[in-house]
Formats: sequence, C-alpha cells, structure tokens
Amino acid sequence: MTDITVQDVVDALAPERETRTCDPVFLTVGGFVIEVRCTSEALLAELLRYFQHVISAPGSPHMTVHVLGTAELPFKVDYADWTREPGKSGRKDAICDLENGRLVMKVRTGIQFVQAPAWAIAFGPAGDHPNQVINFVNTQILNHFQRQGWSACHAAAVRTADRGLAISGLSGGGKSTTMLRLMEIAGTKYVTNDRLLVRNAGNRTDALGIPKLPRINPGTIVNNARLSGLLDEEREEELRNMEPDELWHVEEKYDLFIDDIYGPGRIAHDAQLTDFWVLNWSRNSTVPTQVKETELNSRPDLLSAIVKSPGPFFQAADGAFWTDRSQLDTDAYLDALSGVRVWEVTGHIDFDALFDAGADLLGQTS
Repeated sequence: MTDITVQDVVDALAPERETRTCDPVFLTVGGFVIEVRCTSEALLAELLRYFQHVISAPGSPHMTVHVLGTAELPFKVDYADWTREPGKSGRKDAICDLENGRLVMKVRTGIQFVQAPAWAIAFGPAGDHPNQVINFVNTQILNHFQRQGWSACHAAAVRTADRGLAISGLSGGGKSTTMLRLMEIAGTKYVTNDRLLVRNAGNRTDALGIPKLPRINPGTIVNNARLSGLLDEEREEELRNMEPDELWHVEEKYDLFIDDIYGPGRIAHDAQLTDFWVLNWSRNSTVPTQVKETELNSRPDLLSAIVKSPGPFFQAADGAFWTDRSQLDTDAYLDALSGVRVWEVTGHIDFDALFDAGADLLGQTS
C-alpha cells in the first residue's frame, strides 16, 4: 500500500470545486440514487441520452460520481497490473491501493478512477471514452447491491409479467443475440445484457439488472431484421457478404437503444427470476439444439459460466477491496438461485430453435 491517501488525491483533483457549476444528473435503480456531476457538457449530453430510462428528479443521492477532465496528480502513482480472468489476454486494468481507497487506471485509455466509500471520481480523457464513464457509473450500482448481499451474474435477462429468464454462456456464445430475439415475444421486457444481480428472497429469487444497454456485434445486427439501419448500408452489405466464421470473429461493438428499436416501456430492470439458460452449444455441433433442465449443484462447469468477479472497483462493507486473487463464494450463487430452474442449451447453435423454446417458456404462467 502506498503512502498516498484518498484525501491527498481528492485535494489534488478538487472534484467539488471542478463540478460545482455543472447541472447534475440523477439516476435511480432499485431505489439506489446516484448523482452524476460532469465537467464536459458534451459528455453530459451523452450520459443523459444513454441513461434516459433511469433519470429521476433531483433529490438526496446515496452517492455522487464526479467526472473530471484531464488532470495531473502532483505525485507519482505506482500502479500494478490487475491479473485478467482465464482466457483474457492483454493489459486492461492497473491498481494502486490507498488507505481505505483505491486508484484504478484503464491501461489502454489512461482514464483513472478513485474508488472509496465517500468518493467515486473519474479523471482523464473521459470525453473520448464515454463508455468507460458509463461502466464506472454502473459499477457503483453493482458495488452497492453486492454489499447488500446480492451476487452478480454474467448474464443477459428478459422478463414477462409471470416469468424471468436469464441467459449465460461463454463469451461470444450468443447470449445477447438470444436475448434480443426473445424481445420479439409479446409482453417481454429487457432486464439486462451482461450483468444481473440475484438474491434469495425466501420463496423466490429476486433479480436486478443495471442500466447498461446491449453492446452488440455485427453478426447480431445482420441476422436480425429489426436491427437493420443501425449500420450504414455500405458496412452492412460488407458484413452480409462475409463467410459465417469470418463474421463471427469481427471485433466491433455497437450500443443498442432499446426504446428506439422496440418502443417505449420495454425496459424493467427488476424481475422475479424463474428460469436460467446456460448456453453450452457449438457452431461445430451436428446435433440439433436441445434445452434440458439440470441441477446447478452438480454442474460446476455451468456455474462457472454464470459467476462474475466483482472486479478491481469492488470494496466490501468491511472496507476490504477485492483482489485478483480473491475467490468467489459459489455457495452464495447456489443459494441465490436455489429456486430457479436451470436449463442447459446444447447442440448446434440455432437461434430459431431457441426462440421457439423461449416462446414456450415465457408464455407459461407461474
């Protein structure tokens, strides 16, 4: 741990002074209220557009996120690389632990963050990377609810009036594409695309999504007629002419605004979770797609696709920060999902077949 304190960093950045003339934005998710103060009017406009469905009236926030411009700290910060999850390569995050706080730097962009009980500050070229600011705001929501005993799943989810369906799988396994296909079913609402909080509520499992819009790949776009128009015609034509394997590996991401595509009133971040699909299928399989119920207690391989590390920004209620060596409490996940029916999806990747299964499942009443 460095001799630098959180207060040293706050004194150097002066976030309250820097943002005192800015109009704040208030967001509410699951009763948790965040105030966002930003020195850039252009970035503020992007945040207003992005978080439009959770913007609330000014009030007393549970916490404030300050987003500053480029700033030089008057002392050297000794960052150490954060070890990435298995299967991930390249440098992404670096950390420097302070007394009761932590500095986190995004290596590729140079944006730095202060994470502490009383402070959440982003500084650096934030205006050039609004998605990292959006992620930082959403991280505060995740942190709050995980401190309240919720577990974070790597999952997309939709809900109806009677059912809630989460979808997990390996990266690139099609959970976003599946979720968006299910949005075509009458009465479904979008819950989340990538992070789902769950907890045991006695006779049910409560779920809560964060206001993170789907970031979808080109393959999802060109294979969903409703999404036509998200790309310019020339680029969409290029993608349609690619071989399936080439298209699968294109590294591009696009934000999808649910209200723009599916109409107003199609987002509900809270849900009662009744079912969980784990995508364990393959493009190379010759077996038809199958959806079979399974017991999560006896399938640690499936559980590994569901659990998600809280990451370098997470500070527990006792003040301890998560490290890249910390172990997840898998029993907490099993307890939170004990009342949920878990289904393994195997065989060939066939989104039409899975849509039919989803229509049958979501059409049931509890």
